[in-house]
Amino acid sequence: MIYRTILRPLLFALDPEDAHNWMKAFGKVTNNRAAFRVLRAAFHVTDPRLEVKVAGLTFSNPVGLAAGLDKNVDLVGLCAGLGFGHLELGTVTALPQPGNPRPRIFRLTPDGALINRMGFPSMGADVVQKALERMRSRFTSLPPVGINIGKSKVVSIQEAVDDYSSSFERLAPFADYVAINVSSPNTPGLRELQDRDRLTELLQRLQGINSFKRPLFVKVAPDLECAALREVVDVCCSAGVSGIIATNTTLARIGVTSRIDEAGGLSGSPLRERSLEVVRFLSQEIGGRLALIGVGGISCAEDVLAMLAAGASVVQLYTSLIYQGPGLVRAINSDLVSYMDREGCSSLQEATAVWKAQKRG
Repeated sequence: MIYRTILRPLLFALDPEDAHNWMKAFGKVTNNRAAFRVLRAAFHVTDPRLEVKVAGLTFSNPVGLAAGLDKNVDLVGLCAGLGFGHLELGTVTALPQPGNPRPRIFRLTPDGALINRMGFPSMGADVVQKALERMRSRFTSLPPVGINIGKSKVVSIQEAVDDYSSSFERLAPFADYVAINVSSPNTPGLRELQDRDRLTELLQRLQGINSFKRPLFVKVAPDLECAALREVVDVCCSAGVSGIIATNTTLARIGVTSRIDEAGGLSGSPLRERSLEVVRFLSQEIGGRLALIGVGGISCAEDVLAMLAAGASVVQLYTSLIYQGPGLVRAINSDLVSYMDREGCSSLQEATAVWKAQKRG
């Protein structure tokens, strides 16, 4: 309530990136063990029925933080304290880069959406590696932490495999899983890496240097046609990766009512239906061979159940956190527990099946 009535109006009076930087400064102050314990006590929902196992990792609940909020591993204590079942940090590039010129984030408030064309601003893999080392020494009871890696802008598509490999070798030892971002719309040519031959070469190289046996997830765009998604599934299965993250931001503007017309990737509520479609299609194509992480428009327990029913194992959110505030994850997990109590469900899987049957009926 305080966030929506007081803090959000103040933050939304600022440029979106200025507001983000203000919150990041606050997050750095709270990025310590003491603050983490206080936040965790306030926001974490504990119930064994929420637990999910994916790719050999145990998630205390199905709601994770999507990449984009904590690009340089500054806010782990704050984010973990808010009750997420896992955190995905980044996107990190091998080379330091400023990203695209400002302004590069735009609020579509009536739609509960954002457009961003950040372009992977990153301190670079060397700096982030040191931050990850500090994080691991500072916090000993974190949820699973994934590192999202992308291509440096100055590196050509032909040299992309070496660029990703450089980041992977530095960062994978400190991650619980690694997400391969080949789908941001804001780095020129990046989405070409979703093509069969390029993706095959990239994943084979990364698996070849994956001495720590970290689970790999490939993050795909919602704008791919069915044939292209089918190719991604084939390549991922052949390469032996653990799963697919669906989806990244979209270039489409379906369902948007705001008059803001800016280049970049759209996230938030208007992406929900397309992300569900992609997850549902991928689930059918995968047939249980890979895990699925569902992302796009998640803002309540109903959205989580819908995504799980479509075939995801866990979900991620980011944009709705901006609109609804730090209590969002606690609210979602509390509502999931209440739903399981009400329906007499002994697990999240059972709750998903019950929800699916209710929607059919």
